[in-house]
Amino acid sequence: MPSNDARILIQAAVPTAVVGAVAIAIGAAVEGGKGAIGALIGAALVLVLMGTGLYALQRIARQLPHLFQAMGLMMYMTQLLLIFVFIAFFKDTTLFHPKVFALSLLACTLTWVAAQARATMTAKTPYVEPEAPADAGKKNQGHEQ
Repeated sequence: MPSNDARILIQAAVPTAVVGAVAIAIGAAVEGGKGAIGALIGAALVLVLMGTGLYALQRIARQLPHLFQAMGLMMYMTQLLLIFVFIAFFKDTTLFHPKVFALSLLACTLTWVAAQARATMTAKTPYVEPEAPADAGKKNQGHEQ
């Protein structure tokens, strides 16, 4: 993973992990152990899904740049679908508190999207390959002026 891509991943993951830790603390304070588990699962789900999605999207961007926008939209739809499947699968669980889970999931998702947008906007990513100067090609070919 190029350094710029890793930087964007870290700049999105760290604030999300901090919000997840705060959600775990609040969930534990408000709902006890089940609240902490719900917040932990919500934060972990966001970090795993969004992190793997960003990693996969960066690989696709390098290999197939013409499909980048379509793959980005498909990636977000897939992430939402997986979250809905997870919620549907665990809708009647007693393992964790569902409202704390949902609030943690929402807070972490919004944090990830905002942090990723900020990191992407502030990244200095070249979008055009600079051309070599005209004289550099002549010097490399052995011609002298």
